[in-house]
Amino acid sequence: MRSAWLATALLVAATPVSPASIFVASQGASQLARIDTGTNTVTATTQVQTGPAAVAADARGRLYLSHPDASAITIVEGETARVLKRLTYKGQAFGIAADPLGRFVYVGDWTTGRVSRLSAETGAVEGVVAVGKDPANLVLDRAGRIWVADRESHQVSVIDAARMERVATIAAGEAPFALCLSPSQNRLYVANVRSNDLTVIDTAALKVVATVPVGAMPYGVATSADGARILVSNQHAGTVTILDANSLTLTDTITVGRYPEGIVVADARAYVANWFSDDVSVIDLATLRETGRIKVGAGPRNLGIGQTGEAGR
Repeated sequence: MRSAWLATALLVAATPVSPASIFVASQGASQLARIDTGTNTVTATTQVQTGPAAVAADARGRLYLSHPDASAITIVEGETARVLKRLTYKGQAFGIAADPLGRFVYVGDWTTGRVSRLSAETGAVEGVVAVGKDPANLVLDRAGRIWVADRESHQVSVIDAARMERVATIAAGEAPFALCLSPSQNRLYVANVRSNDLTVIDTAALKVVATVPVGAMPYGVATSADGARILVSNQHAGTVTILDANSLTLTDTITVGRYPEGIVVADARAYVANWFSDDVSVIDLATLRETGRIKVGAGPRNLGIGQTGEAGR
């Protein structure tokens, strides 16, 4: 169902963004909320287009949101929580990744099985490459490769971003959805929604090195800052699974809110978007305990970490 764009953005409590700010995309509320990790409070909310799905950030402090039902991309300045641009995209934009310098945005089209490179300035399509069915999430590495979770093709596509050419496909589990690179980027972790496991890929060899069982319906994956732990949010289980990254064994399971999906790590804490309980769980990575929940707009599904220092320049 297609929905009209909102004509204006509603900005609430626009305080300066801290070096560690979490941004939460709430699908039901059509809202982007900013959480300050120092106080674990919402410091700004911005109304965006209908049903934001995925969030990406560049190194200039800008956030990019995909809107599958609005055929659009929204660009938000993290420091002010102000909508900068609304780009039209002729397709069903879902997975999204941002060029660190803010020149391009890469968009996975859910219905056509392709990834497009758009100008972040104009929205013009500058390159297109075919991938698998239902490209769910994208991540861009430092080597200039885009990793794409092709959900209904049960694979990961690897794209050379400069040439916009697919250079490899790697089999994953059933219905791969979320992706996360290790801090060294030597491994890619892939959460497989229907096979309830995690595929571990060697990014140099482009080969699967392990498949590890996790919880029911894994929808998000992140790592600790040192890469020693892998965190997987399990939607149907209402938990976060903690794995040792070296041994790939399960060490802990933490109960969070209802239907957890997106997960990110900042300041020795993990933040988990709980779709059905309209809040964000905060997990202390030292004690591996949920220490609180932060209320946000209806239907939070994805998270991003904002950068500071170059916003708006």
